[in-house]
Amino acid sequence: MSVQLSALSRTQGNNSRVKDGTIAPEGYFLDFEEVPVLVKGFRRMVRELAFDVSEMALTTYLTAREHGVKFTALPIFLVRGFHHNAIVVRRGSDITDPGQLVGKRVGVNRGYTVTTGVWARSIMENQYGLDLDSVTWVRSGDEHVEAYTPPSNVTSAPAGKTLEQMVLDGELEAAIGVKSDCPDLAPLIPNANDVALAALRETGLYPINHLVVIRDEVLEAHPDVAMAVFEAFAESKRQYVADLKAGAIAEPDSADRLHLEVLETTGWDDPLPYGIEPNRAVLVDLIEQASKQHILTKPVKVEELFAESVRGLIG
Repeated sequence: MSVQLSALSRTQGNNSRVKDGTIAPEGYFLDFEEVPVLVKGFRRMVRELAFDVSEMALTTYLTAREHGVKFTALPIFLVRGFHHNAIVVRRGSDITDPGQLVGKRVGVNRGYTVTTGVWARSIMENQYGLDLDSVTWVRSGDEHVEAYTPPSNVTSAPAGKTLEQMVLDGELEAAIGVKSDCPDLAPLIPNANDVALAALRETGLYPINHLVVIRDEVLEAHPDVAMAVFEAFAESKRQYVADLKAGAIAEPDSADRLHLEVLETTGWDDPLPYGIEPNRAVLVDLIEQASKQHILTKPVKVEELFAESVRGLIG
């Protein structure tokens, strides 16, 4: 008889066979709750441990771990993407390069610790020379991890104001992670996807946004659960990548198309490897960025982030 576990994960190509039950962790049944706004599910997991198994934003996990939240990650990396197109300005703005934002006010959607914001700020610093500490970062919400205190150059948007409108009104010079379909907003980095693929060719890093966590209480009660969950998600992903490469996805979405571009750009066999070792470089980079951006205050070793039983697995 299978052990039932409550679960949260948004349906996407690489986890779809786990979500629909085609593939199940051996000995377990994942009872998925559908949360229309995924980040609200993340908040419930961080603040209430609302699920046994949960998708989770990577930087939120790092922050939660530092502040003692009782869940542990598996090296299942569900969401990846590029973030060069996440930075917008007023159309016609005098700001034409991220390096020109020194001393300016820049919005960041939701909290300062949002993973997209971390990756976007990394781009602004490493590729365009922006001194991040010189910028006032204006967040539109609070942090999922209540115990986290942001640095002194982080403030909150006034109640009732959106970051988009603040950019249009000149109260912000730019914003990260906001809706970019407004005709009066434009990406700060032209040809962002080409620039991102060039960075991929140079660094070999395909940024990770989301992974999977399990409540520590569940890991302690069921010593085999981490391996079972890892193997199920890994098999689902393998079948998805096989479909991608065979052109067997009838209506590819934006994520499917991006993963295909990564395959074509890199020649990799798998754009979405699971496991620590094939992802060590990108994990180390994200940890370094989170430390430089004053999100993490303590040293972090990659292995320590993940449940011990799956540290050697690759999927």
